[in-house]
Amino acid sequence: MKNVNPVNWFDINVSNLNNAKEFYETVFNIKLVDFPIEFGKQSGFPFDPKGLNITGALVEKEDFVPNSNNTIIYFESLDCTTEENLVEKAGGKIIRPKMSIGEFGFVSILMDIDGNTIGLHSRK
Repeated sequence: MKNVNPVNWFDINVSNLNNAKEFYETVFNIKLVDFPIEFGKQSGFPFDPKGLNITGALVEKEDFVPNSNNTIIYFESLDCTTEENLVEKAGGKIIRPKMSIGEFGFVSILMDIDGNTIGLHSRK
């Protein structure tokens, strides 16, 4: 068995792609890329195809109903507090502020503007 991270993609379902893009671009100071419309209304997160990172997309769903969920995707951060300080201004909610997870660093649990639960992870 290989010891390789199997995660390589994620979809975050949203009700309004433009609003969701603004939330994620504001909180993480990134620029998302719109995909061709034949794939539906989607915008992808930046990534390095030669790197060891994963990526995914915001996916607009016509019948989407905002709610919390049991899937948490963790976004790497230098310090969880940096993005945490932008969440409410961008329309989201802090569910659990930065907390220690011992030798593995720190996490914060957040809710985006469509009720998706997301996490932050940092070493400091």
